[in-house]
Amino acid sequence: MAAAALTAAAQDMTWHPVDNLPLLGKAVDDASTTLRYQRLPDSLQNKVKRPDLFYLGKHSAGMALRFATNSPFISVKWHSLFKALMNHQTPTGTRGLDLYTLMPDGSWTFVNSARPDVNSHDSAVRVISNMDPEMREYLLYLPLYDGIDSIFIGTSPESVFSRPMADVPSREKPIIMYGTSLLQGGCANRPGMAHTNILARRLNREVINLGFSGNGQLDLEIADVIAAVPDPGLIVLDCVPNVNVEQIDTLLVPFFEIIRKAHPDVPVLFVEDPHFPHLKFDKEAHRQVYTLNALWKKHFDRLAAKYDNLHYLPADHIIGTDGEATVDGLHFTDLGFTRYANLLEPLIRRIALK
Repeated sequence: MAAAALTAAAQDMTWHPVDNLPLLGKAVDDASTTLRYQRLPDSLQNKVKRPDLFYLGKHSAGMALRFATNSPFISVKWHSLFKALMNHQTPTGTRGLDLYTLMPDGSWTFVNSARPDVNSHDSAVRVISNMDPEMREYLLYLPLYDGIDSIFIGTSPESVFSRPMADVPSREKPIIMYGTSLLQGGCANRPGMAHTNILARRLNREVINLGFSGNGQLDLEIADVIAAVPDPGLIVLDCVPNVNVEQIDTLLVPFFEIIRKAHPDVPVLFVEDPHFPHLKFDKEAHRQVYTLNALWKKHFDRLAAKYDNLHYLPADHIIGTDGEATVDGLHFTDLGFTRYANLLEPLIRRIALK
C-alpha cells in the first residue's frame, strides 16, 4: 500500500541520488570497493580464508548517510543486494532503513523507519509526512544484515536538499569496533538500535562497525583494515563469541600487534563474551564461555604488561542479569543493545574522549 501511494505521488516528488552525501561508518576508501556501501575492500575477496567473511563485508552495518532538507515529507527507495530474511530478526533490522533528525540541543531523535518489501529486492517507502517545512539535519542508517547498491531520497520538488550543515557525528578520531554478529547488529529491530549506532549518536563520534556474523575470528586481514584507518580514537576488540581456544592462542597476539604497530598510542579495549542467560542451564555452553573468557584475560594481561593504554571489560552485567535482553539466548534485543551501550558509554568517555 505504501509503495502504491508513493507511485501515485511520484509527480509531486523529486528523487535525489545520494552518492555525494557524507557516508559515516566506512573503514576503507570508496575507491577500494565496487559498491559504495561495502565494508571491506575488493582486494580481500581472494585473500580471506572463508568466503562468508567477504560476503558479510558487503553488508552495510553501521553505515549512515547525512543530509539536510526542509521538505515536509521524506521518502526513500533502495535496492537490497541479498533480500535477506532471518527467523530471529525483523526485516526492518536486517534490510530496512532508519531515519533520525538532529535536535536543537545537539541530540538525535528517531523520526521513523523504512520497512522493506519482504517479497522484493526493491523497496520504496514514505518515511515521514506532514512536517513543518523547516530545515532539518538528518541521519539515515543503512541495513545491518543486507547490502545496498542503490538508494534515493525523495522530497517535495520545491524543497532544499543538500549536504549537512553540521559535521556531526564528528568524523575525527573514529571508534573502530571489531567483532561478531552481536557487533554487526544481530538482532536489533531497526538499524539505529545497534549499540554501535547508539554510541555514535550519544558520543557524537563516528563508529566504524566491523562486526561479521559468525566470522569475528581474528583474521589478520581485518587487522590490516583496522591498521589502515587513519588516526582512530579507540579500537574495541569484541570477538570472543566467535573464536576458539586455538585461535585465541595463535592469532590474538599477531592480530593485536598489527594494529599496535600502526596505532602505537591508540587505546584498545578488550571485551569478554557476555554471560548469556542460557548459560545457567546449558552446562557445556557455560564451560565454553568461561574457558574462553579466562584465556582472553590471560592474553590481555600478558599484552598489558608489555603495552600501554590497554583496557578490559569483563562479562559481568554487559546485558544485565534478568535474562530479558536477548531474542534467542544469544543475540541482543533492543533492550540488550541499550544496556550494552549504557555500559560502554562512560567507559569510552573515560578512556578515549578525555
